[in-house]
Amino acid sequence: MEKLTYDFASPAPAARRARVGVVASGDLEILAVPRTDGRATVTVTTSVDGFGPIWQQVLDAFFARTPLAADLTVNDAGATPGTVALRLAQLKEIAA
Repeated sequence: MEKLTYDFASPAPAARRARVGVVASGDLEILAVPRTDGRATVTVTTSVDGFGPIWQQVLDAFFARTPLAADLTVNDAGATPGTVALRLAQLKEIAA
């Protein structure tokens, strides 16, 4: 089990709280709480150790396209980067 934390500048506040996905084998959930200070913090709790650089790449790509100011809590049960990107896209649709 590994816990990772990432911070981003994100000027667009999320419009509302949101939850996408479900923690299950090979999947993840993301919980979002809006912020108004132009920042985003992502806390990832994952069952798979050693993938910090991959998480960084996926999150860098998301925040480059979607400057969503929110605290994100990610509970991961071994999701692939493609699944993570899908859940982040779903989050954008709900929270932005």
